[in-house]
Amino acid sequence: MAAPQQPAVAADPPRVSTGSSLLRELAEVVVLAVILYFGISFAVQTVHVEGLSMFATLDDNDYLIADKVAYRLHAPQRGDIVILRPPTDNSKDFIKRVIALPGEQLIVRDGAVFINGHHLNEPYLPEQWTVFNNLSVTTIPPNQYFVMGDNRNRSQDSRTFGPISRDRIDGRAWFRIWPINNFGNIYAKMPTLESSSSGGG
Repeated sequence: MAAPQQPAVAADPPRVSTGSSLLRELAEVVVLAVILYFGISFAVQTVHVEGLSMFATLDDNDYLIADKVAYRLHAPQRGDIVILRPPTDNSKDFIKRVIALPGEQLIVRDGAVFINGHHLNEPYLPEQWTVFNNLSVTTIPPNQYFVMGDNRNRSQDSRTFGPISRDRIDGRAWFRIWPINNFGNIYAKMPTLESSSSGGG
């Protein structure tokens, strides 16, 4: 007589520790957060505007987002608002607008800017420009840029420290994030060159 068979017992699935699973997920979240943080820090930066040199485009205590990648891909363009380090001081960031590009001939007469003999229309200037408003003919050296604040009567810029080399331009101001009622575009008004020569040279 055959011995009675014992009922088969199903093997229990391996138990995964709830604690170790949570730790693994937490570690993944932390690693992802670190990667995102450094990725975002590499690409953009927050900029605090101090002073009135860019008024009325930018005001004192505005906060901006600046793009730090753009100029790795292409050169600064006329009208760009840039974050730069002045030639003699690495501890300060200035915010100015690009006016003249490498190789261009610049002259300023009674507050009127001429590029290669063509008048530059600047609709963003907040008032009549009366301070340091004449410059003799200057040819911008290779890989350098002539920058000025929009508020010409209250700006320290290339009129005093000369053109800025590209490696001292850290980024392009992208948009305003504060104050909230002025959130968004800072490029509503841009400089334009007149097509016909105005005899500025």
